[in-house]
Amino acid sequence: MDHYVDIRLLPDAEFAPTLLMSALFGKLHRGLVDYGGQDIGVSFPDVAETRTLGSRLRLHGTEKGLQRLMQLGWMQGMRDHAEFGRLQRAPDGARHRVVRRVQAKSSPERLRRRLMSRKQIDAATALRAIPDSVAETLSLPHVVLTSATTGQRFKLFVEHGPVRDAAVLGIFGTYGLSASATVPWF
Repeated sequence: MDHYVDIRLLPDAEFAPTLLMSALFGKLHRGLVDYGGQDIGVSFPDVAETRTLGSRLRLHGTEKGLQRLMQLGWMQGMRDHAEFGRLQRAPDGARHRVVRRVQAKSSPERLRRRLMSRKQIDAATALRAIPDSVAETLSLPHVVLTSATTGQRFKLFVEHGPVRDAAVLGIFGTYGLSASATVPWF
């Protein structure tokens, strides 16, 4: 994780920054799937406590990995809405933090279906066991994505962990997030 690329959303009178970030992140996800590696991480340097990820997405990785990702053309359709920075070396002495996905138990219907299949119970019994009131809401920033498999829209919640002095190596998923690996924070 010695290099990075900043992608900054441009102001747009027609589209809210949160909508543009969701579109950008969706395209990045598809690019990371095509890339196939597990060595590219993301962070949101302008993350706010007000449930927004800000207007900047930072890609972290090796020089070679980031060059390969950026050559895949996943940014198609975003060039009018974002400014893609040049590949740069991460500053020496940068601190580190985990940027991870947090999944809420927000779909009682999904939980009921799972309970019905595991316990072989009917829908009415599952509804009594898992009422709609168990839905969990999170106050974390998020992007709204559409599942390529089901076509359903969902919120992908992102948590920036505490800043720490030492890097932790590990793997990153196809969202550029990791439960344990860190990215440089500067």
